[in-house]
Amino acid sequence: MTIDKSLKVRAGMIRSRNVLTRAERLEKLKEADRWVEGDPVLGIPKVRVLKVSLKKKKKAKKGEEEEKTTGKKGK
Repeated sequence: MTIDKSLKVRAGMIRSRNVLTRAERLEKLKEADRWVEGDPVLGIPKVRVLKVSLKKKKKAKKGEEEEKTTGKKGK
């Protein structure tokens, strides 16, 4: 049986998630020193989820491209 086109995931989950799992929230709180091992996991503070925007890559100059691929300087 095949999967309908509308159900396929094209490029994975590109958009940002609104809700983090408890483990993800604890990791972010540890990084910010707002949670220490041994603190209760129930009633932990909210963690802001930053939206990740993908930036378009700038096209490199032709000479720089050649240097990267061949390892030699262009003429």
